[in-house]
Amino acid sequence: MSDDYESYDYDDEEAVVSRSEIKRHMLALQALGERLVGLKPAQWEAFGFSEGMLDALQESLRIKSHNAMRRHIRRLGKLLSKEDTEKVELLFKRMDDRAMQDTQRFHRIEHWRDRLIDGDDKTLSDLLDICPNIDVQHVRQLIRSSKKERELAKPPAAQRKLFKYLRELEID
Repeated sequence: MSDDYESYDYDDEEAVVSRSEIKRHMLALQALGERLVGLKPAQWEAFGFSEGMLDALQESLRIKSHNAMRRHIRRLGKLLSKEDTEKVELLFKRMDDRAMQDTQRFHRIEHWRDRLIDGDDKTLSDLLDICPNIDVQHVRQLIRSSKKERELAKPPAAQRKLFKYLRELEID
């Protein structure tokens, strides 16, 4: 009996895949399906899915029960195994990169706003070097109002306006 196992060569053309590996792969596909359900229906078109997959995604919009959604996500995982998952993962990576860039830009603008409120005219001139087309008088007025709001512990309305103005500029 042991001779049968010894004579079998696992390095042949067929690949030996463990059940654990298959389960990990299906769980990864289900996670992709769950992310797809979280997207807006208009975004699904970018993935170039088959008609069956798009129908299943549309069906997910009407499912309200938690258990039914869990079963449906398992179904999406099975359907995804027939799709080009590398393309799906690439598009999700691009979305994540874009979101990270937006977050970094948001933090840079917050930093500029805080520097302008806490700083002096030198900070404003630094901003002018980067964006020469800003309305200096408007920005100075927003800075003064923001400083006054901080001193009086008022709600930060002017700080929000300053942030919104800086967001419209091309600060990088």
